[in-house]
Amino acid sequence: MKVHEIRELSHKELIEKFDEKTEEVANLKFQHALHQLENTDKVRIVKRELARMKTILVEHAKGIRTLKDAASVDEELS
Repeated sequence: MKVHEIRELSHKELIEKFDEKTEEVANLKFQHALHQLENTDKVRIVKRELARMKTILVEHAKGIRTLKDAASVDEELS
């Protein structure tokens, strides 16, 4: 996933994707340990996507940038 694609997601979608990618990394590591993973670069690629998502979430939390539905998220937190 590219950065501009991640920024187009709403806050809830981004959290859901983040959880999915976290689970995917765990599954890929497990497959790699069992020598069932043919493309070992997949682990690195997914971890980078996860890092991009985390960076965007931190940017939003610190107020550096806003997400697509930032107003609704701020209202939920109040």
